[in-house]
Amino acid sequence: MFAVIKTGGKQYKVAEGDTIVVEKLNAEAGKDVVFDTVLMLGEGANVTVGAPVVAGAAVMGEVAEHTRGDKVITRKKRQRQTYRRTIGHKQHLTVVKITGISADGAKKPAKKAAAKKDDAPKAEAAAAAPVAKPEVDARGRITSLEGKPDNLKKISGVGPVLEKKLHEAGIYFFWQVAALTAAQIEELEQEMSFPGRITRDNWIEQAKEFAKDA
Repeated sequence: MFAVIKTGGKQYKVAEGDTIVVEKLNAEAGKDVVFDTVLMLGEGANVTVGAPVVAGAAVMGEVAEHTRGDKVITRKKRQRQTYRRTIGHKQHLTVVKITGISADGAKKPAKKAAAKKDDAPKAEAAAAAPVAKPEVDARGRITSLEGKPDNLKKISGVGPVLEKKLHEAGIYFFWQVAALTAAQIEELEQEMSFPGRITRDNWIEQAKEFAKDA
């Protein structure tokens, strides 16, 4: 089943399990949210279009994190005058994972199963055991990712778009960014079409600090 919802003045087509980035929501990370402005519901060949919304329908989600988008630079000037203005803006965003779609009213997402007591010592031991770092090539890239990548959007200047480009380039972890050499930085900046960005925004030092807690 899919649904089309409206939030923050924009429309999103979603299905259970999808992750979307929307205008900032007033909810903490890990909390559940409900989108009740559902414009369309569909399952297979059956599609229900709202007038303007589908009565009783709701989409449930869980706030994964809050982040900010890429900086947008706006420059204003007046011809034959000395008026010049440069304005920068980074939009506040919320990453939401869709947990369910209901056609007959908002239903609370299923509660997460609590860890069994017998499994607790095993989980603690696994957490305490050191995790081997994936192998990198001569350019500091990972060709095949195993495990969950770090949240590179914590680095100032990195938004969802840049994080996706870094993943496509084989950069997934803070320790990878922290270990980049001058030649690797130059190559990466040219490849991703943002010359000077890594040095200007001080990614290396930021990544070193985040890597300590990763």
